[in-house]
Amino acid sequence: MSSERILVVEDNAMFSRMINADLSNEGYDVSIVKTGEEFLNLADREAYDLLIIDLTLPDEDGIVLVRKILARSNVPIIILTGREGIDDKVACFELGADDYVTKPVDSRELLMRVRAAIRRGDGVQEARQLLKFGPINLDHSRRVAAREDGTEIDLTPAEFSLIWVLAEADGRVLTREDLVDAISSGDGPLSFRAIDILISRVRKKLDKEAIQTVPTVGYKSSWPTSKGEK
Repeated sequence: MSSERILVVEDNAMFSRMINADLSNEGYDVSIVKTGEEFLNLADREAYDLLIIDLTLPDEDGIVLVRKILARSNVPIIILTGREGIDDKVACFELGADDYVTKPVDSRELLMRVRAAIRRGDGVQEARQLLKFGPINLDHSRRVAAREDGTEIDLTPAEFSLIWVLAEADGRVLTREDLVDAISSGDGPLSFRAIDILISRVRKKLDKEAIQTVPTVGYKSSWPTSKGEK
């Protein structure tokens, strides 16, 4: 029996019950939500081994949701949807989704695809929970940033998310659009001005040299990033 955690966004009650029964019977720990907002909020707070996303949601297009998730996480994603168009499939795979399954789907096929996606993602989530960003230790599971002497830095959730995504990029330039996708909550997207204000606040709390402005493009980290230690 498995103990992996799976988060599903599906607004069809009948299909939700079917997915929950099929996956729970195999021992998976399943959480199901109905909206993109609920999905983003849970995905930001909790660690999951697999995400299953429907593309037709009441509050947001699923492709936008995939883009936001993959901007902040490398957790495996299966698209499970009634949309069969090739444009949707291409868009999802180009963004980085692991699999695309159209409804209706046989329970045995769904379980096979779930197992395959989780196998591909094995170890990835654990490996990315701890990073060392210059002199700062980042713990993604606890959402904590601490200096080398163990002193924790007082950060808002958005500030921590900003530091984390820049640290993961490890010197790669991120546009303001990238940062909006990476740290917007389910309450709605941030503005570019809000990103600039967050950058300013983070520089004050860490060091003004920690983040470099790339004129007309965006921002990048100035400090090196390495895998953290427990």
